[in-house]
Amino acid sequence: MPAALSPDFRSGIPPRPIVLIGPMAVGKSALGEALARALGVAFVDTDQVVVERHGPIPELFVSRGERFFREEEARAVAQVLETHRGEEIVVSLGGGAVLDSGTQQLLRSCTVVFLEADLATVFERINRSTGRPLLAGNAAERWQHMADMRWPVYQRLADVTLDVRGGGVEDLVRQLRSALDGHAEALRAKGAGPRDMQQNTLTKEQA
Repeated sequence: MPAALSPDFRSGIPPRPIVLIGPMAVGKSALGEALARALGVAFVDTDQVVVERHGPIPELFVSRGERFFREEEARAVAQVLETHRGEEIVVSLGGGAVLDSGTQQLLRSCTVVFLEADLATVFERINRSTGRPLLAGNAAERWQHMADMRWPVYQRLADVTLDVRGGGVEDLVRQLRSALDGHAEALRAKGAGPRDMQQNTLTKEQA
């Protein structure tokens, strides 16, 4: 049976969704599902919500275009976060979902975790994947370009940053739970909202 959230994380902090953001292929879905299992809460992948409504994302890009996908992505994120506002749940977002201004506003009521990685971490995944339309052509070059463009947004939105380079899922879940507890403790000590405190950054060197 999954372990519940630690008392330190629960005590004095109103529940809210934990949302994983970061570039494509960094492991948001795998880590999010494992974290939710460890915490004993539900997990939602917003890309999967889009797939359930419209079919595979690559086919959606071909038939309706990226603009339609982005609109549907924003709707899916809004529905999930509004439905689960004030609840303990883990949610993973697509790499570009954070570019939507409405999504950015909704994330203010969540605990946002930025999964930080580099090209070497995702290289094998993106080169063997055929289901990422934005990586068509030179996948490595396109991934790096998008990551560079989006990095400032990820950093600005994040409450917690986790360096996922070189870590296994179980170890990363352990590190992330520790970082989340530390973030909650800092909120309690300061008596402030999540956007009024300094980001809590956990790197592999600090773990």
